[in-house]
Amino acid sequence: MQTSSLMETVASELEGTLLKDPDPFSYFMLVAFEASGLIRFALLLMVWPIIRFLEMIGMEEAGLKLMIFVAVCGVPESEIESVARAVLPKFYMDDLDMEAWKVFSLYDRRVVVTKMPRVMVERFVKEHLRAEVIGSELVVSRFGFATGFVKSQVCSKNIYDRVAKVFIDEEPTLGLGRPSSSSSSFLSLCKEQMHPPFTMTNQKHEQQVLRPLPVIFHDGRLVKRPTPSTALLILLWMPLGILLAFIRIVLGLILPMTLIPYISQLFGGKIIVKGKTPPPFSGGNSGVLFVCTHRTLMDPVILSSVLKRKIPAVTYSISRLSEMLAPIPTVRLTRVRHVDAERIKLELSKGDLVVCPEGTTCREPFLLRFSALFAELTNRIVPVAMNYRVGFFHATTAKGWKALDPIFFFMNPRPVYEVTFLNQLPMEATCSSGKSPHEVANYVQRILASTLGFECTNFTRKDKYKVLAGNDGTVPYISFVDQLKKMVSIFNLKTTKE
Repeated sequence: MQTSSLMETVASELEGTLLKDPDPFSYFMLVAFEASGLIRFALLLMVWPIIRFLEMIGMEEAGLKLMIFVAVCGVPESEIESVARAVLPKFYMDDLDMEAWKVFSLYDRRVVVTKMPRVMVERFVKEHLRAEVIGSELVVSRFGFATGFVKSQVCSKNIYDRVAKVFIDEEPTLGLGRPSSSSSSFLSLCKEQMHPPFTMTNQKHEQQVLRPLPVIFHDGRLVKRPTPSTALLILLWMPLGILLAFIRIVLGLILPMTLIPYISQLFGGKIIVKGKTPPPFSGGNSGVLFVCTHRTLMDPVILSSVLKRKIPAVTYSISRLSEMLAPIPTVRLTRVRHVDAERIKLELSKGDLVVCPEGTTCREPFLLRFSALFAELTNRIVPVAMNYRVGFFHATTAKGWKALDPIFFFMNPRPVYEVTFLNQLPMEATCSSGKSPHEVANYVQRILASTLGFECTNFTRKDKYKVLAGNDGTVPYISFVDQLKKMVSIFNLKTTKE
């Protein structure tokens, strides 16, 4: 291999080279599920044997076209872009071949060649791999819906021509790809070629390797990439999972909090508790403020079940249904600082309280910036590190229907929660010793991140929702009475017009 000083441009195949899996089928399954729903998800799985047969008889291009058509036909282009922005990067990153990336990252100009439509991979390639992308273009109707067809052919000759246009004034220094792949015909344009598996023999090059930009925020309900076998398992589990979720939720509402940890084990749930649990509130000036990391909507409920008593939880922008299903009291905040401060003080005067200062959930091993409000209101602060593991479905969403969050959590066969109680902050670590609220909040963030093995970030709730949903994550609270009034006014307006 040439020295790094001579390395200029590289062109690499995506499937089977930068990504370990040469089959893009699972990524189209993700688009079908997240952009359209369960019916299209099942339909695409049903045609998989046909796609596989076409590939086996050498008609790979026909199989790919069928895959694209079933996955996106009739789907709004905006929905496909949303999935490509919020869902797919996480799964691409999990499948990234780090050895291939080490070679790819050494070059100044990087180009990725893919069999998938450009819209599905562009966000990941540009932001996380810092490269250009060459892929097919979806045909979109004037109403903004994908037709299921592509503007240009996906054959090897067409790919060769598109790569040649990009490198019209120079030959790529290096081409990465599988020699057996029809989409790797562009390799003949390159001065040098490399094929998987990749190895880095030069230690000097190892020091120059860039780290791919990590995926901190991602959305979507599926935990595992839906390969054909995984997708079939998910579909078979859905009816039983819905029934199991219903039973778990009903039992959580009717049973005493002291019995929930034991009953949950009978239905596949598991709670792992570490550290010493504080005693119940016994009167005095203030209760304990439990400051938790925010992994799912279930964090305060799990904490209450571990402590075997109902502890009110501070909430913001959760659905009305989630509040109704909550087996613990909830205290809705307004985001008006002085109003929220008074509400929290009032609740602490009555007893213990749970707060998640990140303000929103984060799935990856990162902690978002902590709001400093909690540090101003009490010196009795107990940090609690919360983490969870699920098998099939994520219990959080940014752009989906948040009311389904607890249902998806309980649909998992064996959800596991880990609760680690840290020691109450000493007085010298609180605002009473002269520290600013931001110093206290940052300190609590650091010790919780250290306990979980996570990384601290300065990202906030608004940053997350801007990336995933294009808004600030605010869900306006509308009471049931106000909803009725709105419906009546709309009805009266229609009647008047008639």
